[in-house]
Amino acid sequence: MVDIQTISIVVAAASVVAGVIYSVIEIRQQTKLRHTDFIMRMPSTFTSREFLESWATVGRTEFNNYEDFVEKCFVEASQVAGFCENLGVLVNRKLVDIALVIDLYAVDEAWEKLKPWIQDSRKRANNPKLYEWFEYLCNEMRKGEQKLQQLKV
Repeated sequence: MVDIQTISIVVAAASVVAGVIYSVIEIRQQTKLRHTDFIMRMPSTFTSREFLESWATVGRTEFNNYEDFVEKCFVEASQVAGFCENLGVLVNRKLVDIALVIDLYAVDEAWEKLKPWIQDSRKRANNPKLYEWFEYLCNEMRKGEQKLQQLKV
Protein backbone atom coordinates (compact mmCIF):
# COMPACT_ATOMS: atom_id res chain seq x y z
CA MET A 1 0.00 0.00 0.00
CA VAL A 2 1.20 3.50 -0.82
CA ASP A 3 1.31 5.95 2.03
CA ILE A 4 1.15 9.75 1.94
CA GLN A 5 4.87 10.17 2.48
CA THR A 6 5.67 8.11 -0.64
CA ILE A 7 3.15 10.07 -2.69
CA SER A 8 4.62 13.38 -1.53
CA ILE A 9 8.15 12.22 -2.44
CA VAL A 10 7.01 11.18 -5.93
CA VAL A 11 5.16 14.48 -6.42
CA ALA A 12 8.20 16.46 -5.24
CA ALA A 13 10.54 14.53 -7.55
CA ALA A 14 8.16 14.99 -10.49
CA SER A 15 7.99 18.73 -9.73
CA VAL A 16 11.77 19.00 -9.76
CA VAL A 17 12.00 17.13 -13.07
CA ALA A 18 9.27 19.31 -14.60
CA GLY A 19 11.07 22.43 -13.38
CA VAL A 20 14.37 21.33 -14.90
CA ILE A 21 12.71 20.51 -18.23
CA TYR A 22 10.96 23.88 -18.25
CA SER A 23 14.23 25.67 -17.46
CA VAL A 24 16.10 23.91 -20.27
CA ILE A 25 13.37 24.79 -22.76
CA GLU A 26 13.30 28.39 -21.54
CA ILE A 27 17.10 28.75 -21.79
CA ARG A 28 17.07 27.41 -25.36
CA GLN A 29 14.29 29.79 -26.30
CA GLN A 30 16.13 32.75 -24.76
CA THR A 31 19.29 31.81 -26.65
CA LYS A 32 17.38 31.75 -29.95
CA LEU A 33 15.81 35.11 -29.14
CA ARG A 34 19.20 36.63 -28.33
CA HIS A 35 20.66 35.34 -31.60
CA THR A 36 17.71 36.69 -33.55
CA ASP A 37 17.90 40.04 -31.77
CA PHE A 38 21.61 40.23 -32.48
CA ILE A 39 21.30 39.51 -36.19
CA MET A 40 18.42 41.97 -36.49
CA ARG A 41 20.52 44.73 -34.92
CA MET A 42 23.38 44.19 -37.33
CA PRO A 43 21.55 45.79 -40.26
CA SER A 44 21.68 49.08 -38.38
CA THR A 45 25.44 48.98 -38.95
CA PHE A 46 25.10 47.59 -42.45
CA THR A 47 22.60 50.29 -43.43
CA SER A 48 24.20 53.21 -41.63
CA ARG A 49 25.06 56.18 -43.83
CA GLU A 50 28.78 55.82 -43.13
CA PHE A 51 28.84 52.11 -44.02
CA LEU A 52 26.72 52.60 -47.15
CA GLU A 53 29.05 55.36 -48.31
CA SER A 54 32.04 53.07 -47.72
CA TRP A 55 30.30 50.23 -49.55
CA ALA A 56 29.49 52.51 -52.50
CA THR A 57 33.04 53.84 -52.65
CA VAL A 58 34.50 50.33 -52.67
CA GLY A 59 31.98 49.20 -55.28
CA ARG A 60 32.65 51.99 -57.76
CA THR A 61 36.41 52.27 -57.30
CA GLU A 62 38.45 51.05 -60.24
CA PHE A 63 42.07 50.36 -59.49
CA ASN A 64 45.14 49.17 -61.35
CA ASN A 65 47.25 47.89 -58.48
CA TYR A 66 47.52 47.67 -54.71
CA GLU A 67 48.90 51.19 -54.23
CA ASP A 68 46.17 52.69 -56.41
CA PHE A 69 43.50 50.87 -54.43
CA VAL A 70 44.98 51.91 -51.06
CA GLU A 71 45.16 55.52 -52.20
CA LYS A 72 41.55 55.58 -53.40
CA CYS A 73 39.65 53.63 -50.75
CA PHE A 74 41.79 52.06 -48.03
CA VAL A 75 39.62 53.30 -45.15
CA GLU A 76 36.38 52.30 -46.84
CA ALA A 77 37.74 48.89 -47.84
CA SER A 78 38.96 48.30 -44.30
CA GLN A 79 35.53 49.17 -42.92
CA VAL A 80 33.69 46.82 -45.28
CA ALA A 81 36.22 44.02 -44.82
CA GLY A 82 36.18 44.48 -41.05
CA PHE A 83 32.40 44.18 -40.91
CA CYS A 84 32.50 40.99 -42.98
CA GLU A 85 35.39 39.67 -40.89
CA ASN A 86 33.37 40.14 -37.71
CA LEU A 87 30.34 38.52 -39.27
CA GLY A 88 32.51 35.54 -40.28
CA VAL A 89 33.72 35.08 -36.70
CA LEU A 90 30.12 35.08 -35.46
CA VAL A 91 29.12 32.48 -38.04
CA ASN A 92 32.14 30.32 -37.18
CA ARG A 93 31.26 30.37 -33.49
CA LYS A 94 27.65 29.50 -34.32
CA LEU A 95 26.40 32.75 -32.80
CA VAL A 96 24.76 33.70 -36.08
CA ASP A 97 23.01 31.28 -38.40
CA ILE A 98 24.51 31.20 -41.90
CA ALA A 99 21.03 31.07 -43.43
CA LEU A 100 20.25 34.48 -41.92
CA VAL A 101 23.48 35.90 -43.29
CA ILE A 102 22.67 34.52 -46.75
CA ASP A 103 19.24 36.16 -46.61
CA LEU A 104 20.46 39.54 -45.36
CA TYR A 105 23.94 40.31 -46.70
CA ALA A 106 25.67 40.44 -50.09
CA VAL A 107 29.07 39.42 -48.77
CA ASP A 108 30.09 37.66 -52.00
CA GLU A 109 30.10 40.97 -53.87
CA ALA A 110 32.35 42.54 -51.26
CA TRP A 111 34.70 39.55 -51.30
CA GLU A 112 35.05 39.55 -55.09
CA LYS A 113 35.81 43.26 -55.12
CA LEU A 114 38.23 43.18 -52.18
CA LYS A 115 39.86 39.80 -52.82
CA PRO A 116 42.84 41.16 -54.85
CA TRP A 117 43.50 43.83 -52.20
CA ILE A 118 43.20 41.28 -49.36
CA GLN A 119 45.48 38.76 -51.07
CA ASP A 120 48.10 41.43 -51.71
CA SER A 121 47.72 42.71 -48.13
CA ARG A 122 48.34 39.17 -46.85
CA LYS A 123 51.56 38.94 -48.86
CA ARG A 124 52.80 42.39 -47.88
CA ALA A 125 52.06 41.83 -44.19
CA ASN A 126 53.32 38.24 -44.33
CA ASN A 127 50.06 37.32 -42.62
CA PRO A 128 48.07 34.60 -44.43
CA LYS A 129 45.32 34.88 -41.80
CA LEU A 130 44.49 38.51 -42.58
CA TYR A 131 40.70 38.65 -43.11
CA GLU A 132 40.52 34.86 -42.89
CA TRP A 133 37.02 35.00 -41.38
CA PHE A 134 35.80 37.15 -44.26
CA GLU A 135 36.99 34.46 -46.66
CA TYR A 136 35.54 31.74 -44.41
CA LEU A 137 32.19 33.53 -44.43
CA CYS A 138 32.09 33.62 -48.23
CA ASN A 139 32.94 29.93 -48.45
CA GLU A 140 30.25 29.05 -45.90
CA MET A 141 27.73 31.21 -47.74
CA ARG A 142 28.45 29.39 -50.98
CA LYS A 143 28.03 26.01 -49.25
CA GLY A 144 24.81 27.20 -47.62
CA GLU A 145 23.42 28.49 -50.91
CA GLN A 146 24.22 25.16 -52.57
CA LYS A 147 22.37 23.31 -49.79
CA LEU A 148 19.39 25.63 -50.15
CA GLN A 149 19.34 25.04 -53.90
CA GLN A 150 19.43 21.26 -53.37
CA LEU A 151 16.49 21.50 -50.98
CA LYS A 152 14.47 23.45 -53.56
CA VAL A 153 15.01 20.77 -56.24
